[in-house]
Amino acid sequence: MGGPDPHQSDPVDGLCPDALPDGLLVAGPDRRVVVFNRAAVRLTGVPRADALGRDFAEVLPLFDADGRDWWACLDPYGGLTTRTRHPERSLHLADGPELLVTASYTRAEGGGVTAFTVALRDAVQRARQERNRADLVSTVAHELRSPLTSVKGFTATLLAKWHRFNDDQKRVMLETVNADADRVTRLITELLDVSRIEAGRLEMRRQVVDVIEEVRKVVKGRVVAGEPAARFEVEVLGELPEMWLDPDKIDQIIGNLVENAVRHGAGTVTIVVEPDSRKQGAVVSVRDEGEGIPPEAVPRVFRQFWRGHGQPRGGTGLGLYIVKGLVEAHGGAITVRRAPGGGAEFRFSLPAGAPDFA
Repeated sequence: MGGPDPHQSDPVDGLCPDALPDGLLVAGPDRRVVVFNRAAVRLTGVPRADALGRDFAEVLPLFDADGRDWWACLDPYGGLTTRTRHPERSLHLADGPELLVTASYTRAEGGGVTAFTVALRDAVQRARQERNRADLVSTVAHELRSPLTSVKGFTATLLAKWHRFNDDQKRVMLETVNADADRVTRLITELLDVSRIEAGRLEMRRQVVDVIEEVRKVVKGRVVAGEPAARFEVEVLGELPEMWLDPDKIDQIIGNLVENAVRHGAGTVTIVVEPDSRKQGAVVSVRDEGEGIPPEAVPRVFRQFWRGHGQPRGGTGLGLYIVKGLVEAHGGAITVRRAPGGGAEFRFSLPAGAPDFA
């Protein structure tokens, strides 16, 4: 049994190559590999012992999207002596995975290559993010088309034939236009929320918020909109501490969860508000008496575009994703489980927080 490989244990710029999260290959002036870290082994499937001492192009045969040998095109050791690095690009191994590859040169005074460094990253996560962005654009575009078509149609009809309609007909058309305009506004707001959550740019404007009053306000709004008052029940199980929260975002959290329970649940929608027994703060639970969420679906509930089996296709599927982002922006957490009445229970906690100027 041999000892540890000296090339792998020596630190590079004060850091052991095996500690790096990305794959690292370093070739010396003779093109032979002198560093091949653990992440490179994982990404390429090439054992370290098979890589060290071999020509780097044999160890890492990379091809572009057109099937061209990338090293033959690049000619790292025989190309321009002024090159210092290559920007990241997507390449793939022969019959292997796709990788995101960057490279840099260390040169002698005369321009010769003394070390050629290649960094490797898995392209799967990048591809997943790009698919998510494409799905988001596609979903929002699809959802915007219907209300905008309605707005355009009714507006054009009213402008062309205004005198042919009586007041009641005009009112119905204008109310439809107004409702569809509200829907477009909601969709754009959702899109902006998703963008800010992913970028970590949610702005919090904290002030003292009465969480119990916020819950009652949301319920009152549902009743005014036509829901029977008997469908909602608010339970308060203790006195809450002073809560410094963003009132608009709290209203959005509670409103989305209540709407979710109304649209996809059944029976009475119960909102329970109680002090957090584990730490200073509040806990809010929104329960329904519907079919609930299957256990196998629970890990996916807060992902973008999630819709339960059998649920109508309307909507973007972003509501619960946004709720999770808004709760976490407050420093809280949200979970979903089976409610005592058999339906779904969304339960989120909020720390008491502090004013922005504290």
